[in-house]
Amino acid sequence: MKKSIIVLSVICLSLINLLGCRGKSSSGVVTMNLSVPDPVDSYIHKAAVEFVQRVKEYSDNTININISANGSLYGGDSSAGIKQLSSGALDIVILATSLYGSFNPNFNIISVPFLYDNQQQLVDYLNSDIGDSLMQSVSNMNISCVGKWTRSFRKITSSKSPINSPDDLKGMVLRVPNNSLYVLYFSAAGATCTPMNFSEVYNALQLRTLDGQENPIDVPFSNKFWEVQKYISGTDHMADAWLVGINSKKFESLTQAQKEAILRAGEEVQQWNVEFIEKEDKTGLEVLTENGMIYNEISSQNRQKFIDIAKGLYSDFSTLVGDADLFNKTIEFCGKNK
Repeated sequence: MKKSIIVLSVICLSLINLLGCRGKSSSGVVTMNLSVPDPVDSYIHKAAVEFVQRVKEYSDNTININISANGSLYGGDSSAGIKQLSSGALDIVILATSLYGSFNPNFNIISVPFLYDNQQQLVDYLNSDIGDSLMQSVSNMNISCVGKWTRSFRKITSSKSPINSPDDLKGMVLRVPNNSLYVLYFSAAGATCTPMNFSEVYNALQLRTLDGQENPIDVPFSNKFWEVQKYISGTDHMADAWLVGINSKKFESLTQAQKEAILRAGEEVQQWNVEFIEKEDKTGLEVLTENGMIYNEISSQNRQKFIDIAKGLYSDFSTLVGDADLFNKTIEFCGKNK
């Protein structure tokens, strides 16, 4: 009898230990959602996939992240996406820094027209004390910045005629993000600006209520804008960046090793993304032109006309940024204070 009791006790203890181990293992795995604004074949979705894979690897498979495209988790409304990220309704959202300008005008500094000479200068700025302090300022919104990735410089697509100089913008109905800086610059250049959520842009272009829009080249590529636009012009007028934001409470709930895995992945994908977009921009442009779009470069003489308009607005841009010291330091960093 005693022997039977001992055997049963050993079996029970073994089961308890086994169940306890399983419970500990499963409780150590975190599942999160990640939302990007563009389709699955977009640059940012592919960068998100690379980020998620690295997070999984560096966290020893203790973090699983599910990606949702097209802003589906926030109904395509980017402002709503930022608010939901801030509240904790969403875990991770990757959105353009220009969209954060509606919440913190300091972010407008990244998109001052014709400020950065090239991608490397933009990367250097984001990694500088000035740029990093700006990106980390989202902590005031209960958001932790875990990635600072660049975007291709922006180009204009249009249906009526190519854009070779500011004169070609006069009277053009142009979709711009809901950001005062974009409205200010393109209005000064002669366009009729129409701020609009991106989810509505394709239909507006199709119905010809818009003449054109401006975005990095991957946007017309991944959204098949060759169906609704004829021209793509190499204005390269503005820079932008991706802010990889995670809800701060969610981030703080992770183990130190898990936090480090996310930060490491976010940092590494920055350079991966620079190399990726350089290669993919060439492919994207080929696809656009193969499907009927016509590409035109901007002459140095006409580019200077665009630049002169931008420089003439520096005082207004500084006001929009809301921090004269930040504006002046950034202008100096980029060598545009002369």
